[in-house]
Amino acid sequence: MSAVTILAFDFGIKRIGVAMGNTMICQAQPLKVISALDNDARFAAIGALIAEWTPARLVVGLPSHPDGTAHEMTARCRRFANQLHGRFNLPVELVDERYSSAVIGAKRGEVIDDRAAAIILQQYFDAL
Repeated sequence: MSAVTILAFDFGIKRIGVAMGNTMICQAQPLKVISALDNDARFAAIGALIAEWTPARLVVGLPSHPDGTAHEMTARCRRFANQLHGRFNLPVELVDERYSSAVIGAKRGEVIDDRAAAIILQQYFDAL
């Protein structure tokens, strides 16, 4: 089996964190924070990353309440994952991201979206 690149996303209304890794070393690394204000600009930035890294698969963090029940962002993240699949024709996996920000130990006002995406991707790798 050859190594393939995977991009992961921590979706947010204001920012989208992006991380990358490959299946050979299974180690996620923060890549970028996309701060575009509208969907066209967001997907253009994502498209540029996909063209640059040529991933075989995309991973999207799926938030929920601590007990696992869905909330407003759960539906938004599912929609984002569906849009990624539809626009870029790549397989998209959803990964539970309930505690990704807590693992980082974020301070108030700190932009951590790319590191949260790396934790999401690392969780995906660890489950392989």
